[in-house]
Amino acid sequence: MKKNIHSLFLIATLVFASQAKIHAQYVLLEADKQFELYNFNKAIDLYEQAYQKKQTLHAAERLARAYGYQNNYKQTESWYAIAAGMPNTSPNNILQYAKALQQNAKYAEAKEQYQKYAQLDKSVAAKQQSLWILSCDSARLWMKNPTAVTITNEKKLNTSQSDWGATVYGNSIVFSSDRGNKTEDQTSGSSPFLKFDGAKKPDRVIYGWTGNHYLRLYRKDQNQDSIFNFDINANTDYHVGPASFNKDGNEVFFTLTRIPKKPVYENGKLATVNIEIYTSKKDADGKWATPVPFKYNSVNEYSVGDPFITADGNRLYFVSNMPNGTGGTDIYVSERTDTGDWGLPVNLKEINTEGNERTPVFDSENNFYFSTDGRIGMGGLDIFKTHLIGGKIAPPVNLGYPTNSPQDDFAYLKTSPLTGYLSSNRTDGLGDDDIYSFTEQQILAFKLSGTVFDKKSNLPLVNAIVSLLKVNGQTLKVQTDETGKFKFNLDKESDYSLTGEKTNYRSDLTTVTTNNLTASTEIKKDLYLEKIELDKAIKLENIYYDFDQSNIRPDAAVALDKLVKILKDNPTIWIELGSHTDSRGNDQYNQWLSQSRANSAVQYIIDRGINKNRITAKGYGETMLLNKCANGIKCAEADHQLNRRTEFKITKK
Repeated sequence: MKKNIHSLFLIATLVFASQAKIHAQYVLLEADKQFELYNFNKAIDLYEQAYQKKQTLHAAERLARAYGYQNNYKQTESWYAIAAGMPNTSPNNILQYAKALQQNAKYAEAKEQYQKYAQLDKSVAAKQQSLWILSCDSARLWMKNPTAVTITNEKKLNTSQSDWGATVYGNSIVFSSDRGNKTEDQTSGSSPFLKFDGAKKPDRVIYGWTGNHYLRLYRKDQNQDSIFNFDINANTDYHVGPASFNKDGNEVFFTLTRIPKKPVYENGKLATVNIEIYTSKKDADGKWATPVPFKYNSVNEYSVGDPFITADGNRLYFVSNMPNGTGGTDIYVSERTDTGDWGLPVNLKEINTEGNERTPVFDSENNFYFSTDGRIGMGGLDIFKTHLIGGKIAPPVNLGYPTNSPQDDFAYLKTSPLTGYLSSNRTDGLGDDDIYSFTEQQILAFKLSGTVFDKKSNLPLVNAIVSLLKVNGQTLKVQTDETGKFKFNLDKESDYSLTGEKTNYRSDLTTVTTNNLTASTEIKKDLYLEKIELDKAIKLENIYYDFDQSNIRPDAAVALDKLVKILKDNPTIWIELGSHTDSRGNDQYNQWLSQSRANSAVQYIIDRGINKNRITAKGYGETMLLNKCANGIKCAEADHQLNRRTEFKITKK
C-alpha cells in the first residue's frame, strides 16, 4: 500500500511539473506573439511572468526592448542592466544598456558601458567611440551650467498622445497629433514621430506601433482654448503632418502617408510604405486645392518628410533616406526654378552625419536649426543651430540644456527673437511627444546649491542625479561632481521640489521656494540618500491589526502609503513584505494569520498602482521573534508587541 501511495504521489508530482513547464512555455510564446504585434503592455506582463518562472536572457532582452518602445526609460535601463549581466549576453546588450543610462542622465555610468562595449566589439570605429564619450562628458557639463532658457509644457495643446511640430499660420498655431478616441487596446509611450522608415500595410484607423489614431493636423487660434481639425483635403486614411507654410499662408507643404496605386510586393505581401511630401495652394475662394505630390517623392523606394518652406517660397528643405546619403536620414534642399518647378535636391553634407537628421527650419535672422542624433549630444535627438555665412554653413552648435534633454528634442521654431516652440518626449511630459514653448532669459536672480551625502557614512556621493521640479513646470536634472555638489538657477516667486537619486540608493526629497525673496540669493539644500541593502529587513512603523483580524486599518494604511511612495520613487526595486506574530496562540494558526495579513498588505499596495510582479507576501508566524518571548515564556505586553510587526526587504534592485 505504501509503495502504491508513493508511486501515485510521484506520478502526480511529475504531471504537475510537466504542466507547469508547458504553461511557462505557453506564456513565453504568447509574450513573443504580443511583442511582434506591438502590443507591448500585454507582452511586458507576460514576459515578467515568464521571467519569474525562469530567468532567461530572452525574456530580459524582450522586456528591455518593450519598455524601450514605450519610452519607459527607467525600466529599460533596469532590464538592460539585467540582460547585460547575464551569461552569454551579446555585446549589443552592453551598448543598449549604455544608451539607456544616457537617456536617464546617468552619464558617468553610460560612459563606462560605452567603453566596455568598445572593448568587446573591436569593429567600433574610433570616431564613434569618441562621439559617445564626448557626448557623456558634454552633457554633464551642460546640465551643470544650464542656459538662461525657460521651457514650459504647453498643456493647452498637448494630450496623453503625441503632439508635435508646432508652426505659425496667421494668428494660429498648427501642429501634428495622433489624438483621437482611444481604443481599448493601445500601446502607450511610443512616438509616431520616430517611425520615419515607414511600415507594412497599416490598419486604416489605428497605427499599430502606438495603438493611437494616425497623425492629423490641428489648429489652435490665438486667445482661444478650442482646438480644431485643420483640413487640407489630404484624402488619406493614414498620417498627415507636420506642415510648413509660406510667409503669406497661401501655400502649404506637409508630410503624408498613403498606399500607392501600384505598390511593391515582397513574398506576396505589401512592402514598406514610405512617407511623402505633398503641397497645396489656396484657390480664389480661400480653400485648399487638391494636394499634389512633391516631384522627388518615391513611395516604393524611400521616404521624404519634415518639409520646411522658406518665407519667400523659393527653397524647400526636407529630410530623406534616399540612396547615396550620408547617414540614416539626411537634410536636403531643393530650389524653385523660374518655371515654378523644383530643382534636383542637394544634400547638405556640411550638416548631415552618419546618424539621423530631422526637422530643418530657418528663423527670421537666417539662423538654421535642425535635430540630429549623430553629433555630440545629451541623448536621442538634440537641437543644433548654425548660420549661413557667404553661402557657407558655420559649424553647428548644440543649444545645450534645458533646450535639449537626455531624450528626443526636435521641431524647434522661433516665433520672436526670444520665444518659440520645440517638441520633445522628455520625461516630464503629458504624453508621448509634447509641444513646449521656450523663453530665453537674460539674468537668473536666484541660485540653489548643495551636496548629496550617503546617509550612513555622511560622505559625499559622486554622480548622483539631482532633479529640480518646478510646481506646474519643468524638471531640470544635474549630476553631482567629484565632491558631491550640485547647483541650479531658480526663477523668482516659484516653488520647487528637490529630489536626489542614485543607483542602489533610496531617493531623498525636500522643497525649495523663492517666494518673498527681494534680493539675489543662493539657497543651500543638502540631500541624504540611504543605501539599498538586499534582504535587509526594514520595519514599517505603526502597522497594527485588530485581534484575530487581517484587514488594513486606517492607521496602518498611512504607513503602507509610505511604502507605495518608496516603490513609485524607485521603480526598479522588487520587495518582499513579511508579517510576524507573537508567540501566543497555536503555531499553525499564527503562520496562517501572518500570511493572511501579509496578503492584505500586498493587495493594498497593488491596488494603488504597483505592479504585482514587484512585490511578494510572506507570512513568518512566530518563527522570527526579536526577543526571548517564545511559547511558555511569560512576557510583558510591550515585549509581545515588539514581535508583532510588518517588515519589508528589497529582493532585487
